[in-house]
Amino acid sequence: MRFRSTRPETALLPAPAVPDSMRAVVFDDPGSTEVLRTAEVPVPTPVLSEVLVRVVAAGVNPIDAKTRAGRGLSAAIEQGPCVLGLDVSGVVVRTPFDAHPFPVGTEVYGMAAVPRTPGAYAEYAVVPTLSLARKPSSLSHVEAAGVPVAALTAWGVIVETALAHQGQRILVHAGGGGVGHFAVQFATYFGAHVIATGSGRTLDWLSELGAAQVVDYTSERFEDVVEPVDVVVDLVGNVADDTGTRSLDVIKPGGLLIEVPTGAWPGFREAAAARGIRSTDYKTIPDGGALATIARLLDSGAVRVYVDRVFDLADAAAAHAELERGHTRGKIVLHVGDD
Repeated sequence: MRFRSTRPETALLPAPAVPDSMRAVVFDDPGSTEVLRTAEVPVPTPVLSEVLVRVVAAGVNPIDAKTRAGRGLSAAIEQGPCVLGLDVSGVVVRTPFDAHPFPVGTEVYGMAAVPRTPGAYAEYAVVPTLSLARKPSSLSHVEAAGVPVAALTAWGVIVETALAHQGQRILVHAGGGGVGHFAVQFATYFGAHVIATGSGRTLDWLSELGAAQVVDYTSERFEDVVEPVDVVVDLVGNVADDTGTRSLDVIKPGGLLIEVPTGAWPGFREAAAARGIRSTDYKTIPDGGALATIARLLDSGAVRVYVDRVFDLADAAAAHAELERGHTRGKIVLHVGDD
């Protein structure tokens, strides 16, 4: 009996010529958006299981802005210039071996290992094999670049940590943001009753994404209108109106608080424990297997990604400024190169 591989067939293509240098957006020292500049830098060299990806689009995430400002991942930057950009969507141009799961020419999306290696705010990026998956066929590269960090964070929080299931009540703060709009959809997909906070143009949209109840945080306090919940996914913390602390008032005894933003509420563990509530923080795991599952959900139409704004690579500073103004609906993406 002969067994056939279930992996999609991809013809082996000759490796395209790769230049020695590339256009990238870098910063030398932390600071405001003005520290970002366009420069010509060496194309990174993949080692071991890494592949080289020609970048078509790169997602912009809050962790990028925090790192640029001297927080986030900045402690791991050994020297400048640094190339930001965890989210990448593009085409494989170099692989470690001929029979690699992502042959040359494969359209992929995933997470670069910033700041261990240069990121996706560049024409080329090296990405670990285990942090990649085939790009959802129904999505453009610009749409796909808005997925990895936000969707993997939401997947880890909702599916792997909260264990979303039928009959469970989950409150998602900032449901209209990058992570939030995936969290609402994943929790709904797995049968949970979802409540989401938002404002303005996100309110009706959150209902379309599956939220059973939407709370406009600008006009009412969620603790006054939300019945007790099993899980709170806090994507805000205490940086705005003590959202984290107030969340303890709506969590059932023995329920779970998941605190996502780094440093947004340093004392959440002690505060939750004092109320008989379980708690944990969360850090994104760059899991290519999970990305492959998410790709199937995206291609089936069960989950959607929303890209709010697209900027050219050279306008990365403007993209960071837009992100830091807040109230982004879904994701911001940089267009880097041609399909």
